[in-house]
Amino acid sequence: MPLPSDEKIVSLANDLVKQIDAIFGLHPGFRPVHAKGILLNGTFNPSQEAANLTRAPHMNRPSTPVIGRFSDSTGIPVIPDNDPNADPRGFGLRFMLGEHVHTDIVAHSTDSFPAHTGAEFLDFLRAIAAGDPTAFLGSHPAALAFVQKPKPAPASFATEAFFGITAMRFTNAGGASRYGRYRIVPGAGIRHLDDAEVKTKGANFLFDEITERLAKEPVIFQIHVQLANPEDTVDDATIHWPEDRPIVNLGQVKLTSIAPENAQDQKRIIFDPIPRVDGIDPSDDPLLELRAAVYLISGRRRRQA
Repeated sequence: MPLPSDEKIVSLANDLVKQIDAIFGLHPGFRPVHAKGILLNGTFNPSQEAANLTRAPHMNRPSTPVIGRFSDSTGIPVIPDNDPNADPRGFGLRFMLGEHVHTDIVAHSTDSFPAHTGAEFLDFLRAIAAGDPTAFLGSHPAALAFVQKPKPAPASFATEAFFGITAMRFTNAGGASRYGRYRIVPGAGIRHLDDAEVKTKGANFLFDEITERLAKEPVIFQIHVQLANPEDTVDDATIHWPEDRPIVNLGQVKLTSIAPENAQDQKRIIFDPIPRVDGIDPSDDPLLELRAAVYLISGRRRRQA
């Protein structure tokens, strides 16, 4: 996973990491955002529909090992799970295609993003750091919508839905391509807690619950893709497509165990928002190259800690 060749993107990525550090503090060995997390092992089994959408290898073989990571928001490694700032939750999913060969999905539990470009996102973070983002939000409707969007706490990581905010281009063996966005749907159904229920929970209730749940049964998710119509905007994460757009089920993820070397592996693994696999390509969304650079810069720092 190389850094982008565009020096402006790398410079902006470094500025973003520094600004996030200024907000949450510097915590060596942890991610600057979604610092509190847990890694799980499992498998992915594609649906019969998957090969119609993409020729990607994990969609055309019976089974692929996966690594999943659930996380709380913010860059604070000890943030309580019942803190409102811990939402949106994150879910990273790595498909292990071979030795040192993989492709990832990076998703979170709010189906929106506050900015179209990295520069706009940096301005958003600076407004937050200044303590009064009112003026910024008043002139940036997408950021205001993101801030105002309800972000209820899940009853379990296993009962939360997750969304890929940027579009990808899926191409099948016949060369036909469609743009789409990932939606990850829990097999146990979506269940959130109200404010009163959240207050009764402990600081690590989600991490304790997922550990207890996995000791009894696998955690199941279905990987869906919402497809864009030709007229839909596919390079702006702040623009939603109508709900009548078709949904394709790509298959099932079954998470079965906690990764045995969890703390060490979390320092090592660097998820990549760019697919880098035949059959799934990034859209022209400007956030993708920037996010990849941010993840790589922070990941290298984390490994050195």
